[in-house]
Amino acid sequence: MLIFAAILAIFVYGMIAAMLGTILPELSERFHLTPTQNGTIALVQALGLIIASLSVGPLLDTQGDKIGLVLGLSAIAAALFLLPRSPGFSTILLLLFLLGMGGGIVVTGANALANSVSGEHSAIALNLVNLFFGLGGLTTPFIAANIFKKNWVRLCYTVASLTVAALLVQAFSKMPPPAGNAKFLLADVGPILGRPLLFMLGFFLFLYITCEVGVWNWLPRHLIAQGIPESRALNILSLGFALGLLIGRVGVSPILAHVSPIDVTLGASIAMAVTTYLMLQTNKPSMAFGLVFVAGLSMAPVFPTTLAITGAAFPRMTGTALGFVITCGWVGLAVSSWIIGAIAGGDPKRLKKALLLFPASAVLMVALNLAIRSALK
Repeated sequence: MLIFAAILAIFVYGMIAAMLGTILPELSERFHLTPTQNGTIALVQALGLIIASLSVGPLLDTQGDKIGLVLGLSAIAAALFLLPRSPGFSTILLLLFLLGMGGGIVVTGANALANSVSGEHSAIALNLVNLFFGLGGLTTPFIAANIFKKNWVRLCYTVASLTVAALLVQAFSKMPPPAGNAKFLLADVGPILGRPLLFMLGFFLFLYITCEVGVWNWLPRHLIAQGIPESRALNILSLGFALGLLIGRVGVSPILAHVSPIDVTLGASIAMAVTTYLMLQTNKPSMAFGLVFVAGLSMAPVFPTTLAITGAAFPRMTGTALGFVITCGWVGLAVSSWIIGAIAGGDPKRLKKALLLFPASAVLMVALNLAIRSALK
């Protein structure tokens, strides 16, 4: 039941992770938003993710995972129910910040819950649980393009209703007691933050989230700027990238039974550098679909496997350590969103140049992986 609760929460997070990229073209058209304003929206959502995941770790360790999951899902539902009623840009910023807050709490709480009940098989369990992130990410743009016909208002209400259903499951699930108390936190947070390994793992996710969530947020706009129809662009995001993430997380589980997590993340980083570069070089829908799918396969194991490495390296105060590392990832999203928006400026066609940030980040991941490997030894 606890794994099911974690799966539902991750599924909802997958749906909202794809939400901004899915609705951004329609929001831009309705409110006449520029790429710079799009970057500001993504930045504000990232700030919500940062603040939430940084602060929720101690909450999970002192109060338990349930309170975090209930709080996060409540924030997501509220933001999505109110977003269709936004009068303008300022309100959109506020609600995307709230959506980011809810997402940051949920992703940290769900992964902490899955890690706590999976024991020595945490890398495999976290990849299997997070494959439902890919399923959620596939669902949002797919139903937007093929069922709701780009009706973003119905999409928001539908995802909000599913979030409420997931919230009820968390509320009625019996979850493990808190891992510690306030005195325990004060005694142990300092030594955890004093380990360079934690910062290296955090910077690794900083670079990874720049790539993955950057694809969710910016790929449809990039493809549209290359002349690909919007509905086709959304299907490339869902049936290409999201499906690649989903299949990759299923496929990596047996590999992790024989290959160390640090080796898996090294191979994935190399593949990311190649595939993210190639997917930006084509304006043909079929070619873009194939390359985006392979990019999703490449990225699939990185996030959950990095969290498994973190959980194994920090068996005490795991929620705090996971929250810190995930927070670093959201900082990467905030910084990259600002950089991409600044480079693109007011011209959507300049997105191609701005999105070269993705392969550059993946190359840095390869070098950082080698440093993490040394620290683990």
